[in-house]
Amino acid sequence: MIKNNKYNLEERTAKFAEDIIDLVRKMNKNEVNKRIITQVVASGGSIGANYCEATEAESKKDFIHKISIAKK
Repeated sequence: MIKNNKYNLEERTAKFAEDIIDLVRKMNKNEVNKRIITQVVASGGSIGANYCEATEAESKKDFIHKISIAKK
C-alpha cells in the first residue's frame, strides 16, 4: 500500500511497474504486440530500478546523473 507521501518515488515507481504488468496480462498476445509488450514492461520496471540506483549515488553530481537517466 502506498503511503500518502506524494514524493515517495520508490513506492510509486514500484506500483507503476506492477500496474503495467497487470495491464499487459489482460492484453491479447500476438505477433504484432509481443515485442511492444516486452518493451513496455522493461521500460516501466527500469524507472524504479534507476531511481533506486540514484538514491545510492556517491555524490550530488552522481545523483543528478543517475536521476536524469530515470527521467528519460
